[in-house]
Amino acid sequence: MAMTDPLGDMLTRIRNGQRAKKDSVVSPASKLRAHVLDVLQREGYIRGYSEEAIGAHKGIRIELKYFEGAPAIQHVARVSKPGRRVYSGSQELPVIRNGLGITIVSTPKGVLSDAEARAQNVGGEILAEVF
Repeated sequence: MAMTDPLGDMLTRIRNGQRAKKDSVVSPASKLRAHVLDVLQREGYIRGYSEEAIGAHKGIRIELKYFEGAPAIQHVARVSKPGRRVYSGSQELPVIRNGLGITIVSTPKGVLSDAEARAQNVGGEILAEVF
């Protein structure tokens, strides 16, 4: 069966891996997933990621991050879904937990965090929120 929301699947794998106290999780590779992981790494929510072969397909191994035994990501949720896309201008981007969390936004200048999108004055599709 075809996967309808690959990004949502990756976020769920990260959430489940952290609840199970895993060191890393593996997800199928794609450019969008890699760009979202770049944002998560820049903002300090994951240690890093690397591409690896999973059989005949490419995969991404995501190194999860913990702080004093607690996961670095307390909450991760998909905002814009395949059935309902959510867009926002640069000034209307939501602030998560008074600036302690981030919103991941797909813009014409690439996948950015909400702070980076405001700094570059671009809006776009709100992919996920993380704190």
